[in-house]
Amino acid sequence: MKRFNPNAHGEGNLGFQIAPMIDVVFVIMLFFMVMAGAVKVENELNQKLPGTVETSKSADFTDEIIINIAVNGEILLNDEPMDPVGTHRMPHLTASLMRLKQGGDAAKSPVLVTIISEPEARYDRVVDTLDALASAEISNVTFTLSEEEE
Repeated sequence: MKRFNPNAHGEGNLGFQIAPMIDVVFVIMLFFMVMAGAVKVENELNQKLPGTVETSKSADFTDEIIINIAVNGEILLNDEPMDPVGTHRMPHLTASLMRLKQGGDAAKSPVLVTIISEPEARYDRVVDTLDALASAEISNVTFTLSEEEE
């Protein structure tokens, strides 16, 4: 068997072959055409971003106001001290509750109050707190006793 020697015939350089390049370009073009049909089209969603709109119905969320009544008669509204122990009218507590009630009415959401009293707290401080709630026209009130930490 005789080996092929390109230099033996005098034609060592065959030149640039265009036919194989055209074949490669057609294969690549065929690949991209097939893959273009497999791509999923994203649909445009017709949605608007939220803005400031007045609501005609009540909101789903509510804030709970916690009033703590200590044994010494100190009253805390959301862990903030209110009127001194000797006052029975409690103007600071009443004013704060009225502001919270107005905010709840503006947001059209109910105002929920939880009174946490220590078991040995004086009953007249509880009554004074209820009077302040009545002055603010808050009626959603829940009572509970404080749990002692061990």
